[in-house]
Amino acid sequence: MASLARLRSSLARTPNLVRAIQTSAGSTQLQDSITDHSQPFTVKLHEDSFRAHKCETPSLEVQVQKGELLKMYKDMQLMRRMEMAADALYKAKLIRGFCHLAIGQEAVAVGLEYGIVPEDRVITAYRCHPYAVMRGGTIKGVIAELLGRQDGMSRGKGGSMHIFTPSFFGGNGIVGAQVPIGAGIAFAQKYLGHKTATFALYGDGASNQGQVFEAFNMAKLWDLPCVFVCENNKYGMGTSAERSSSNTEYFTRGDKIPGLQVNGMDIIASRHAVQFARNWVVNGNGPLLMEFVTYRYGGHSMSDPGTTYRTREEVQRMRSTQDPIRGLQRYIEDWGLATEQDLKQLDKEAKAEVDKAVEEAKTSPIPTQEDLWTDIYYKGTEPSFMRGRDREEIHYY
Repeated sequence: MASLARLRSSLARTPNLVRAIQTSAGSTQLQDSITDHSQPFTVKLHEDSFRAHKCETPSLEVQVQKGELLKMYKDMQLMRRMEMAADALYKAKLIRGFCHLAIGQEAVAVGLEYGIVPEDRVITAYRCHPYAVMRGGTIKGVIAELLGRQDGMSRGKGGSMHIFTPSFFGGNGIVGAQVPIGAGIAFAQKYLGHKTATFALYGDGASNQGQVFEAFNMAKLWDLPCVFVCENNKYGMGTSAERSSSNTEYFTRGDKIPGLQVNGMDIIASRHAVQFARNWVVNGNGPLLMEFVTYRYGGHSMSDPGTTYRTREEVQRMRSTQDPIRGLQRYIEDWGLATEQDLKQLDKEAKAEVDKAVEEAKTSPIPTQEDLWTDIYYKGTEPSFMRGRDREEIHYY
C-alpha cells in the first residue's frame, strides 16, 4: 500500500505530457494531384508542425506553387553557399573579427522573406547575413563588408553584425538589444498608421535578457504590430537551452502575449507561420511571440568549433536527417515538380553566383583614411565641419 501511495504521489506531480514540435524537414504531404504546374496546389503539414499558446494554430493545409518552391530552393542554396564562402574566407584570414554563420538555419531566413512584404521591417542579432541579402542586399555586398571593402553594404566599416538595408535594421552585436529596437520600429509603424509588421529576431541565448521582457511588456501595453521571433537553435554560445532556461518553451514566455512554436527546418511550415503571424499583428491583435525550432551546424561563431558541448554524431544526424534544403529537394522531386538534374543545375547556378560575388568583393578597395569621417551623420544632416583627435584637427564636408 505504501508503494502504491508513493506511485500515486509521483503521478500527481508529473505534468501532462504534450507532443513535441516536429522538426523534420520532409514531413509535409501532397494533398492534390498536380495536373497543371502553373497553378497552386495544396499540401498538408505534419500535425505537429505548430504548437500554440493563447491563440489558434495556423491551418495545416497550405497552398504552394511550383515556381515559388523552386525559387525558395535556390535562395536557400545561395544563402548556404554564401555562408560557406564566408567560412572559407575567415579560415584564410581574409575576414577578421567576429563572424557568426547560419548554416542549417536557412529555412528561417528564406521562409521569413517569403511570408512578408517589402514594406515590413526586420531586425536581428549576430546571424544576419541571409536576412541582409533577402531584404534587398546583395551577396557581393555582404562578402565585401565581411572583407572590410568599400563595396560592402556598410562600405566596409560595419562588419558582420552591422549590415543594413532600408527595410532591414541590421544584425546587432549587443545580446538582446535588437528586441527593444524592434518594438520601437513597430511603434513607429503604428504611430504613422502603416499596415505593416516588424519582425524582431533573437536567439535562445538572448531570451533571458531583462530588456527582452521589458520590450514584451511595452509592446503588449500598446498593442504594437511586432512579432518577436526566437530562433531556437538549441545552443546559446556553448550552453544548451536546457541548462540556461528554466522554461525552454520560448513561445510561452510572453506573459499575456500569445505565442506560436514552429518547425523551423521545414520552409513551407516556416513561410506559412510567418504569414499567419504577420496577419495577426497587422490586423490589430497586438504582438505575437514566435519560436522557430531550428539548428546550426557550425559553432556559435568562427572561433567556436561547436563540438565541445555537443557530439559530432548529433550534428551529423541533424545534417543527414533534418536538413532544410534536402527536405525541400525531396518535396520537389517527389511531387514531380523538377528532376534531380534540374535541381543540380540550380545548385550549379547558385555556386557560380556566389563564386562571382566573392571574386568581385576581393577586388574592391579597402576604405581610405578620409572614409573614417564619412557616414557618421544621416545624409543631409552633416555639420559643416567635425573635430578630429585634437582641437587642431578639423575635417570639413
